[in-house]
Amino acid sequence: MSVTDKTSSQDSLLEQTFGAPVRDLYAQASVRDASKALRRALELRSFLVVAEEQVAWVRDRVHEATAADRDMSELSTDDLRFDAQWLEAALAGRDGYVAALGRLLRTMPPPGPVTRRPVRLIQPVLPTGLPPAAGARAGAARRPPS
Repeated sequence: MSVTDKTSSQDSLLEQTFGAPVRDLYAQASVRDASKALRRALELRSFLVVAEEQVAWVRDRVHEATAADRDMSELSTDDLRFDAQWLEAALAGRDGYVAALGRLLRTMPPPGPVTRRPVRLIQPVLPTGLPPAAGARAGAARRPPS
C-alpha cells in the first residue's frame, strides 16, 4: 500500500491549508507547475506516514507482549528495552517530521496565483566615442623624452 493511501495525523491540517483532500493534493503535486510548498509538504507527509506506522508497530508489539492474558514468563526485559529504544527513535522521527511540516506551512507563501510585476532593468549607457578633448590627441605621436 502506498503512503498516498494511508492516513497521517496531519492530514486535516494539510487539507485545511491547501483546500483539497490529500489524494487530490498528490494529483495536484504531480503537475509540472505545482507549487514547491505543496510538493515539499507532501514529501514531509509521506515521511510522516512511515514514521507513524513505525510507532504503531512498536506500540502494538509492546501491547501484545504485555497483554493481560499473556503468560508473564514470556516477558523479556531485553525485548522490552529494545522496544523502548525503538519507540523512542520512531517518536523522535515522527516529532521531527511534524515540526518540519508545521514550519513549512507557517512560512510558505499564501496559496493562489503568484502575481509578479515585470522587472525593468536599467542599464547604464556607456559612450562609445572619445571625449572631444581626447579626440585631438588620440592619433598624435608621442615625442621621445629629451
